[in-house]
Amino acid sequence: MISTLLWLAAQAMAAPPPDILSAEAKAGLAIDAARPQTARTMAERRAAAEAIQQDIGQRQMRRYGVTMTDGVVAGVPVRIFTPRTMRRGAPVLMNLHGGGFMVDSGSITENVPVAALTGYKVVAARYRLMPETTFPAALDDALAVYRDLVRTHPTRRIGVYGTSAGAVLTAQLAARLKHDRLPLPGALGIFSGSGDLSRPGDSVSLFLDPTALRDLAQAYAAKRELTDPALSPARTSLAGWPPTLCVASSRDYLLSATADLCRKLDEDGSPARFVMFDGLPHAFWSYIEAPESDAAFATMARFLKTALEREKR
Repeated sequence: MISTLLWLAAQAMAAPPPDILSAEAKAGLAIDAARPQTARTMAERRAAAEAIQQDIGQRQMRRYGVTMTDGVVAGVPVRIFTPRTMRRGAPVLMNLHGGGFMVDSGSITENVPVAALTGYKVVAARYRLMPETTFPAALDDALAVYRDLVRTHPTRRIGVYGTSAGAVLTAQLAARLKHDRLPLPGALGIFSGSGDLSRPGDSVSLFLDPTALRDLAQAYAAKRELTDPALSPARTSLAGWPPTLCVASSRDYLLSATADLCRKLDEDGSPARFVMFDGLPHAFWSYIEAPESDAAFATMARFLKTALEREKR
């Protein structure tokens, strides 16, 4: 199971990149494919992921003029991103990073551009990981950080978003808040995620063995059934959720899962928008430096600003 994450990443872009991609995107995919896959222990894998985060992230921070500080919120390690200009009383964003629930592969690269383009502070929760912990540890950490933000910000001015495993956690957090009758945030971002871990969707079978993804989900769920609505919110009503942006790409193994969640939101009467980028793999914006990634971040930022700047929910 522990080797699944790297195997998924290697398989998700097995076909040559299409001609429609920019030269920068093609180069970025080649760089990613050439990265050494020699890490064996979990510590080595986490170190490799952190090295990528720092490499790309430092360039992003110079480009966008965003500062990053490490801290602790409600007992949870966080990274806080502050844009160069930020007005008093601005909304705040909370990020739940990707990484297959095992590593941190997004707490910098997913957030620097979003902080800059929105002009909002972003608090990235570095939640507890597998195999040391399983569900609901990561969700409990996300809830703790969110509740701390609620102390200083109206919920209609808080946006929560995540990529991959972080997108799964974002949906689970919304479901947890609704179940516990706590106020939901003003906007959600589900980027290459899923609302139903029991049903990976057809796109998985186009890029990898669906059994591998199911095994990863079951390891995260531990002894719980994957159909449990706490794990798979789309198994219950999504009525009353805030405006939600769902983003995926055509070579994303979670394309189907992301689209299915967005459709379920729409069916249940919650405002949802789905955006798909063409010819790119899973969560490409978090590790590919290209115009397509810039476009993805701009889409995310526009949605969050529109949703959170409204006077009334």
